[in-house]
Amino acid sequence: MKNVLVLGAGKIGRMVASLLQCCGDYHVLVMDSHEKSIAETLALAPGAKGMHGRFDDTAAIDKALAGQWAVVSCAPFFCNPMIAERAKAAGVHYLDLTEDVAVTKKVMELAKGAKTAFIPQCGLAPGFITIAANHVIEGMGAMHEVKMRVGALPEFPSNALKYNLTWSTDGLINEYIQPCEAVVDGQVTVVPALEGLEHMMIDGIEFEAFNTSGGLGTFATTLEGKVKHLSYKTMRYPGHNAILKLLLWDLGFREHREELKAAFERALPTTAQDIVAIFVSATGDVGGRHTERTYAKIVRHKEIGGHHWTAIQITTACGITAILDLLRDGKLPSHGFVRNEDVAFSDFIANRFGKHYG
Repeated sequence: MKNVLVLGAGKIGRMVASLLQCCGDYHVLVMDSHEKSIAETLALAPGAKGMHGRFDDTAAIDKALAGQWAVVSCAPFFCNPMIAERAKAAGVHYLDLTEDVAVTKKVMELAKGAKTAFIPQCGLAPGFITIAANHVIEGMGAMHEVKMRVGALPEFPSNALKYNLTWSTDGLINEYIQPCEAVVDGQVTVVPALEGLEHMMIDGIEFEAFNTSGGLGTFATTLEGKVKHLSYKTMRYPGHNAILKLLLWDLGFREHREELKAAFERALPTTAQDIVAIFVSATGDVGGRHTERTYAKIVRHKEIGGHHWTAIQITTACGITAILDLLRDGKLPSHGFVRNEDVAFSDFIANRFGKHYG
């Protein structure tokens, strides 16, 4: 049995805690600053323990890390550098869900010389999308273009944005604003968020896609010089992009993030009826022929372990718990910085948690 600290008892943290505690191979300690959230999480993870504490409180983090094998951070992305630093000091494996590029670079620096594994960006995008893309390009010679697209969306859109809040509002706004990494003409570069609008269909559903930050993880650096073009874009229902540009640029909310967050959380309802759309396409040389390979999947909300979970909970929580399992089973490096590219698609999909992507 491995002791695991789960930081955060929100939508994702509670499913992570439930999956790990109920599988019988982990003892889970959940820490959060909201007692009600802890209680709700413990009700879904019988036998787990709870601890009250703030994610920016070094003493509380150190206390929670004592005796742990690993920490899974479902805390806000801006809390992760300190958490990773304390995990290194405690000799504890570190995993997180951050999509923020600057935070990941700080974690990468902390991983240097570490005796335990540091695995950031273990969710959906970044996370599984890189594992799927690496699978699609396997065995491909000269690569022309790799497209990575992900969308977390309501199953039944009913407002002008055609969107409901399904995950962190801070993270959502952050990816709409920050510069986006890409590979253009073989070189890593940055492109502006919200640009590069395109349209596609998956299973008869029409989507638009546009640049957002963080989804590539370390993949841009990995493929630099090996692929001519590499991009990550977020998928939404048609019309979303135009309204975002109105809000962020024309009305100036780009400079007033807290006001935009308050407006989103006041006006956009949450939903438990959602989908996650995943699309990867690669074109390149296979056996001397110019070939395209595609991976496309729509994951829907469903019941797991007697509880109903949203699609974004499933894809995010199952992503990080599958990687934790693979670390435990010796299928990933046990120290230093570990990339999503180091995760074998076959191992991930065969895993008891990763199978929910299949």
